[in-house]
Amino acid sequence: MPLLQFDTDFPVPDGEADAFAEAVTDLYVETMDAERSYVAVVVRDDCHLSLGRAVEGPRVFCSADVRAGREAETRREFATEVMAETAERFGVPDENLKVVFTEHAGAQMQGVDRVGGDWG
Repeated sequence: MPLLQFDTDFPVPDGEADAFAEAVTDLYVETMDAERSYVAVVVRDDCHLSLGRAVEGPRVFCSADVRAGREAETRREFATEVMAETAERFGVPDENLKVVFTEHAGAQMQGVDRVGGDWG
């Protein structure tokens, strides 16, 4: 169950957050070869967000908790795709977009009815 958390320093209306979550989920499913029903997306808007090397304009930080085992190139492809989607949708300058991945063993990803397996 990947958890993709987006923090923004500007307000995002609920409908726009829903549309963004759908787009990000699509990117994750396509890029990371994942099942859609497991993807979780959180959009926390209008918070204080300080990023090193940021320029004037809106800022977005993505924290991506994912199952361990994917190639670095695959993670980079997802990061660049999600930053492009964010920049286009919200007008965020490239310097104000950051993505960080935290990888977890499958067993660390759990739902009520299951414990995740390793990526393979």
